[in-house]
Amino acid sequence: MSFALEKTLSLILLIGIGILLQSKFRSEDQKKGIKTMILSLALPAMIFVALMKIEINTDLLILPVLALSFNLVMWYITKISLPTFGIRRNSKEMRTLSLLIPSLAPGLTCFPFIVEYLGDDLLAWAALADIGNKIFVLILAYLIAMSLYYKTQKLESRSNKEKVKELLIAMVSEPINLVIILAIILLSFGLSMDSFPGFLSTSIIMIKDIMTPLILLFMGIAVMFKWSQIRKIFSILTFRAGITFLLSGIFLWLAPELTPALSLLAVVFPQSAVSFWPFAHMSAVRKMELDSESLRKTFDLDLGINVLAVSMPFSTLVILGIFTSGNLWIIPTNVLILGASLVALSLSPQLIKIIVANRKKLVVEKEERNHRNLKLEEMEK
Repeated sequence: MSFALEKTLSLILLIGIGILLQSKFRSEDQKKGIKTMILSLALPAMIFVALMKIEINTDLLILPVLALSFNLVMWYITKISLPTFGIRRNSKEMRTLSLLIPSLAPGLTCFPFIVEYLGDDLLAWAALADIGNKIFVLILAYLIAMSLYYKTQKLESRSNKEKVKELLIAMVSEPINLVIILAIILLSFGLSMDSFPGFLSTSIIMIKDIMTPLILLFMGIAVMFKWSQIRKIFSILTFRAGITFLLSGIFLWLAPELTPALSLLAVVFPQSAVSFWPFAHMSAVRKMELDSESLRKTFDLDLGINVLAVSMPFSTLVILGIFTSGNLWIIPTNVLILGASLVALSLSPQLIKIIVANRKKLVVEKEERNHRNLKLEEMEK
């Protein structure tokens, strides 16, 4: 058995164990406790250790810019593409999906596999790239959500400076971002993990080591199977994955000098599941609507929950599939073909509906012509 396949099976086994443990974690508070442990302790420790192993390089500042650019491109593509799936423009479904689909949650669905397959150095790069994504999900997504709220409720847009300030403070005070800032400061002074007292570095590494099994178990425990809307959501997520592969393929084609590990990072990072933060903004908007007793709904929260539920296992399987296949996906042509295939697959149900509708239309038109011809023949007689 190959190393990649053995590694993948071991990771899937942990997710399966988590699924079996679902009956032991029925309470949302229990699940929230595990998630808090991951995001506030294990993941920051993992990222801190990874960052302390790299050398400061100003060229790495391009990573957050690339990630933010990806979010914005996906936001635009999502808006113009969703009507293809039967989503009406200016509907609450359109507004919900246009905020969720471009967002990324690499901490829960991508980072554990990066560290297992690519190592700590590439995890550090991914963590830096995630800063750009955080700017989108925490700030830009909020501004878009509020803009849609004012437009839907036909209210005058008010100043959001205070709220943006609060979100910036929240972003800086997040444990993951705090350790990134701390690590950059320490690295700028020439310090590394070897500079710490033995007991401190050992404790940090021990916390870091619980990250992968803990998050995989959490994936199994938290996954929800709600079959309403699943088919359409699955098609949209397949389309999202296909477009993302196309963008990654174009990037690999434009940057042929990338190492195999960096090429894989460029392919898997954008395949992360959708982020919870846009949904949090939507929930805040819904609270405002309830407070004002408005009957208009800006967003569809039920749809948002289902997208989050399906996105995590979907992205996990895609990322595992990429890593299991190895260097197959560092070749731009392969990535582009895969992306085009997934886009075609996601659109095929809609194309079939169009073809069937056109055939029915042709049959009806033929019957009407035959009926008219019969009438003409009767009149001539």
